[in-house]
Amino acid sequence: MPDKDRNKQQNSQPRHVAVIMDGNNRWAKIHGFGGSAGHRAGAEAARELVFSCADRNIEYLTLFAFSSENWLRPNKEVKGLMALFLSVLRRKEILQMHERNVRLQFIGNRASFAPRLLKNMVEVEQLTRNNTGMVVTVAADYGGQWDIAHACRAIALDVQAGLIDTADIDIDLVQQTISLGQAPAPDLCIRTGGERRVSNFLLWQMAYTELYFTDCYWPDFNNAEFQRALDDFGQRKRRYGGHSESDELTVSSAATSPRVLSGQGA
Repeated sequence: MPDKDRNKQQNSQPRHVAVIMDGNNRWAKIHGFGGSAGHRAGAEAARELVFSCADRNIEYLTLFAFSSENWLRPNKEVKGLMALFLSVLRRKEILQMHERNVRLQFIGNRASFAPRLLKNMVEVEQLTRNNTGMVVTVAADYGGQWDIAHACRAIALDVQAGLIDTADIDIDLVQQTISLGQAPAPDLCIRTGGERRVSNFLLWQMAYTELYFTDCYWPDFNNAEFQRALDDFGQRKRRYGGHSESDELTVSSAATSPRVLSGQGA
């Protein structure tokens, strides 16, 4: 999708990285730990990635922390995840991110979260809302299909209220209404854990995103693994819907163009 206001990128580094953090339970199992240990280790890996992105001056990082479908997991595991989520929001790392001018925000359906967790989410957003550095977005109780339906419902309500006409509904309007509508589309999506799918993550936003899959379990995804993903991204040729050689663009010259899918010649 075009991002008309984007400044020209001077190197092969993505502006916006999205991550599907997969493999916590399998990591815990092979190490003889319980599932909660895997999620705790995954939280540490997420913290390290935030600082790795900040060190590289990456502007946007979006983390898939808890999907809409994760509520179907065993109740004990869900309660553990919620407790971990709450503890992370209270840790000193949040203040460290704030001191580094990082802005934290959340996307997803908040209706099912406990009041105490919601309170902490709002406090973190308010604490960092005026920061002008990297934007870290945590997708919690999020699903791409939910996101699109939610945007459509909001637009339908505006039509019903007479604020807009059906003729006004176009790609730009949906883009303005959907989650991350004011951010550039993800340049790169990384999925750990060996699966090769996007699992209902940012379905609208990742229409032209490069996909990178690794067998590395999320708790083992360190700075070296991240650099490996960035190096792979730097070698991609982004065609943006074209097929001729003249249409091919390296990522270093593509910052003002639409995003393309995973180097597959789309």
